[in-house]
Formats: sequence, structure tokens, C-alpha cells
Amino acid sequence: WNTPIHVDAASGGFIAPFIYTDLEWDFRLPLVKSINVSGHKYGLVYAGVGWAVWRSKEDLPEELIFHINYLGSDQPTFTLNFSRGSSQIIAQYYQFIRLGFEGYKNIIENCMENARALSEGLGKTGRFKIISKDNGVPLVAFALNDTSRYTVFDISESLRRFGWIVPAYTMPPDAEHLAVLRVVIREDFSRSLAERLVSHIREVLADLDTLPGRADGDVKKEALQMSEDIAVYWRRLADRKKTSGVC
Repeated sequence: WNTPIHVDAASGGFIAPFIYTDLEWDFRLPLVKSINVSGHKYGLVYAGVGWAVWRSKEDLPEELIFHINYLGSDQPTFTLNFSRGSSQIIAQYYQFIRLGFEGYKNIIENCMENARALSEGLGKTGRFKIISKDNGVPLVAFALNDTSRYTVFDISESLRRFGWIVPAYTMPPDAEHLAVLRVVIREDFSRSLAERLVSHIREVLADLDTLPGRADGDVKKEALQMSEDIAVYWRRLADRKKTSGVC
């Protein structure tokens, strides 16, 4: 097999190099020909900036290259050509210079520690099953152990009164019976914020415990219905954005 590989390292590209140094996923693998990274995720820059890197010029497909000459001479390019500011590129360069390898390493390690702290805090409530793993991207995905009285969607809605926007959703087909909450840990999500979130979740659980219970089948049906309603909403929104293609 000699199949060239493109690595989508949108988030992991700013995680693996700093805490999983023995993991070979990049150009150390001879078949990896290109890698893309999102700077506005763990690159710590405002949205949106990202880039793709090829192993060599020979690995860049000719089909991606187009030629412009409106500046007076032929200039081959493969970037996205449209009018936009360069502030994100400058900000990314600034972060590279300011933080360096050790700076990014410290930040990612701290994110992972805060993710573990949040996971442990949720586990101590005895009400959740942690779905995510300790390694990988610093996030915590968790599901209710008991859905006979309320769902993760109820928890997500109730957390809004404290200012938390925590997404709740069902898993893809063949696992849609499982609904989870997910928290992605960023640089500014401190240990104290993790502890505060757990405290607010405990308050929400206490409030929801006072509500009358529902049949488990009704809860699952409601979760699936909500997932379907969200999908229908986005399809309708996309349809409204469509045009007939006439300029």
C-alpha cells in the first residue's frame, strides 16, 4: 500500500506535539503528505485562521494551484483568495513568539488537568457516567446514569440560568439512544471555573429531583424527538439560504 495520507489536525495539531510527544502522526510517517491545523482552536487565536502544510512542493496537487496575473506578472497560488484582514495571522505569529513550545506545552497540560478535575467532580456526584477518555483532546462528555426523571437536555437548559451554555445532544445513528453533555476545556477555563460548574450542576440536579418523574420510554422518545427537531430546523435554515444561482 502506498496511499498518501492527509491528517486533519484541527484541534490535535496543537495538543499532540506538546503532551503526546511519542505519538507519531505527522511527517515522521512517510505516507503523511499534508496536515491542516486550526489556529483559532488551541492555537489560541480568534476565529478564524487555519492553514495546511505539505511535506514538499511535489506533494501539492497541481489541481489546487491556480495562476493570477492582475499584479503584472504570473503568480501561482493555492491560498483562498478573497478580501479579508490579516490580523489573525499576525496574532498567530505573536502567540508563537510569545509562548513558544514551552508556553503551549504548559497551557495544554493545564487544560488536561482541568479536564480531569471536572471529570472527577462530576464523577463524585454519583449521577453521571463519563463517556470521554482521559487522554486525547481536553474535553469531558458525560451522560446521566438515570434518565427516568429528566434528561441531559433538561440539565443543559437549566444551566443557562447560571450563564453556562453546555451542549446536549444524542450520539450518531446506531448509538442515538445515548444523549450526552459535553464541555470543551480551553485556556481560560480555570480550575475554579470547573469547580463552579460542578457546583451549579449539583444545584440543577437538586432542583430537577423535585420534579415528577417520567417513564423511561418517554424520556428517550423526547431526546430523539429533540434531536430530530434540531436537524429539521437546520435543514430548513439551509434551504432558506439557498438561491437559484442567478446573479
